[in-house]
Amino acid sequence: MRLNPTRATRSRVDAVDRELIGHLQVDGRMSYAALAKAVGLSEAAVRQRVQRLLEGGVMQVVAVTDPLTVDLLRQTMIGIRVDGDTRQVAARLAELPEVDYVVLCAGSFDVLAELTCADDEQLLDLLNSRVRTIPGVRSTETFIYLELVKQTYAWGAATHHGDRPGD
Repeated sequence: MRLNPTRATRSRVDAVDRELIGHLQVDGRMSYAALAKAVGLSEAAVRQRVQRLLEGGVMQVVAVTDPLTVDLLRQTMIGIRVDGDTRQVAARLAELPEVDYVVLCAGSFDVLAELTCADDEQLLDLLNSRVRTIPGVRSTETFIYLELVKQTYAWGAATHHGDRPGD
């Protein structure tokens, strides 16, 4: 599950919140006591801040798996051209369990969706039976991942040029 910017409240995130977020991005299991020591607040204050960030949809703490280690051997990005309301197509795509990322975009595609499948047979079935049959889908282009070079979830914290906590 990804954060939805329309769901997340536009809470003010201050420097301490960003520092907490940064530490949790490095180690999502970091204790409140360790976080408190790292940012110079009481454990109770840190607990309240983290809870506010979670409840406000600013962040979530999740376990991230490597799809290959759980027998999901085919990862792809699908570029989709849409006739009509792109939001309706995106909503239908988001309902598919194999789809883990959907964005509306500008450019040669209207929607991008990331799919993770067990193999090419499942991918073909998913494309033919469930993606291309969504009303409004005009065309698709499939980009098969050969190797994952970088993946990060470090948005919203000091992430540039060694500014992250622990750097």
